[in-house]
Amino acid sequence: MAEEKAVVPTAELLAGKVVLRDGFSELAEKSYGREAGKALELSFVETLYLLSRERIALVKGKSALGFGGLMRQASKNEKRIRGKYVVFADLRDRGLVVKTGFKFGCDFRVYKRGVSSRKGPKESGEHTRWIVHVAEEDYTCAFQELSRSVRLAHSIRARMLWAVVDTEDNVTYYEILRIRP
Repeated sequence: MAEEKAVVPTAELLAGKVVLRDGFSELAEKSYGREAGKALELSFVETLYLLSRERIALVKGKSALGFGGLMRQASKNEKRIRGKYVVFADLRDRGLVVKTGFKFGCDFRVYKRGVSSRKGPKESGEHTRWIVHVAEEDYTCAFQELSRSVRLAHSIRARMLWAVVDTEDNVTYYEILRIRP
């Protein structure tokens, strides 16, 4: 007797964003995407991750679009998408909640396991734990950039992680702290 495969929800790629209209309650509960009316909007890295884990299907128009197709499409607009995907996948596979860090000037904000990334007042354990900046292994920056990132993290009671992705897609995390003498 053949084993039946679970039906996965289908998302649509529309003008630079991914929208899931049906069957997204489980994904929303696990802090994927952003609810917009009766739909869930997913970022490209979230969509890549969910595609790679066969948790969703993706269409563009009437054609199916797989992981490779979305990666090619996304890399036209976002040069660092590959590294961001590798870091996102690593953090999610560790059971952490990962959301965009755009408003904080970083790539991701990360919450401890089991924390919901809801808006509004939060308990002390519900705040962003880390903000993450993704960098390729040959990336160079000035000390001012490091200082700004650490000060920003400190101002929101988070810790700054630099996620360095090497050419073999391995990730090394560096935590940069502000120390007062």
